[in-house]
Amino acid sequence: MANAFFSDLLSTITERSRTLLRRGSSSDAKQDPSDLLELCEALLSGRGEASGTAIAREVLDRYLHLDATGRLAFFQTLARDYGPDREKLSHAIETWRAQPSDDDASDLHYASEPRRQELIRRLNRAPGGTSDLVSMRADLLGVITRDKKDKGNKDLAALDRDIVHLLSSWFNRGFLVLRRIDWSSPANILEKIIRYEAVHEIRDWDDLRRRIDPVDRRCYAFFHPALLDEPLIFVEVALTEQIPGAIAPLLAEDRSPVAIERARTAVFYSISNTQRGLGGITFGNFLIKQVVQELQRELPKLDTFVTLSPVPGLMPWLKQADDLPVSDEGRALLDRLDEPGWAENAELAGQLRSVVEPLAAHYFLKARTSKGRMIDPVARFHLGNGARLERIDWLGDLSPKGLRESAGIMVNYLYRLDDIEKNHEAYADRYEVAASSAVKKLLKPEGRRLLDMRLTSN
Repeated sequence: MANAFFSDLLSTITERSRTLLRRGSSSDAKQDPSDLLELCEALLSGRGEASGTAIAREVLDRYLHLDATGRLAFFQTLARDYGPDREKLSHAIETWRAQPSDDDASDLHYASEPRRQELIRRLNRAPGGTSDLVSMRADLLGVITRDKKDKGNKDLAALDRDIVHLLSSWFNRGFLVLRRIDWSSPANILEKIIRYEAVHEIRDWDDLRRRIDPVDRRCYAFFHPALLDEPLIFVEVALTEQIPGAIAPLLAEDRSPVAIERARTAVFYSISNTQRGLGGITFGNFLIKQVVQELQRELPKLDTFVTLSPVPGLMPWLKQADDLPVSDEGRALLDRLDEPGWAENAELAGQLRSVVEPLAAHYFLKARTSKGRMIDPVARFHLGNGARLERIDWLGDLSPKGLRESAGIMVNYLYRLDDIEKNHEAYADRYEVAASSAVKKLLKPEGRRLLDMRLTSN
């Protein structure tokens, strides 16, 4: 009762403080970044919890009223003027150099912290502050992306690192809650599953029901206490008798559900992040591993856990790479991937398969970016999580998107719990890809010889 009374009292004081703030401001001030920054200074200098909460809420509300130019100016000022106190930092450095100690190291750590980090912490105290800060970071990412294209402001990366540093702590795995999504889940959550599905579009409510309601279907999501009813990431799972090689049978309207006692394989066929503002903060590896554990507890007969994954980087690589290991005839054949209906022409599809499948194996096992990383983002995700590249599925996705992005190819990544740690370390330490013999055999003889040499040298 005492806690409830204090909470209500604090809310009342906060709202009254916000009312005073509104009276003291004009509608034009909401569009002015300089007035917004004055409030930020007041927030950093204030100590009262109620007034600080009111100012934090007002800062976030006024930020929402800024146009694109105003938001850019706001971000630029945070990056330029809200760094560490240089005088305090210099003093801490000199003290550390004179006689290093644990206390001096701690002082140096705190002196080096940018003021904007404390500002962001205080903004997070506002009601709904966490959600607004996630949205603000999404805006920042949009600005940074545009700047990269336009070769504009490059000073925002430090601001982004500070926001990510704090969000990574607030969205630590320990705060996340795994929940199963089914047809009895609240409608507002189901609507967000439809909206956020990023791999295989959910067309309508009937399509959603086919994915989460049958006995051989599952959907799980991570939630955070500060973002009520807002899934952060979710995975759709099909229970099957064997490893599938195509997505269409899994999503078919007229398919017959697999009897649960016959299911031996859990297929993760769609993983969707929902919050752009949390980009770069890893949830997926925790999600997959925990879902595997949940499924094993519920269905002990399941013994195989795989993905059926897209290959979004394959077609751009086939079109742009200068060093494709393919003959002139094969390169000319690749041009026919742009022909409408090529996948329905059995003879042409067979000719293309003989060229594209070995190139796909090369793409996964040998092709790298200038920094030595795998090109495909989905491959980086699963292989970095400790999965094994199990199988390349020719014409696994015949949708327009699948043909446009990956020439219809899909792949299966196998999650074998006993091998996850070993595979993860091999990839993290040496960029070594755990792959089945079936995938390795798809390489052309010369490609296999070079691959063997590279693996031996590692």
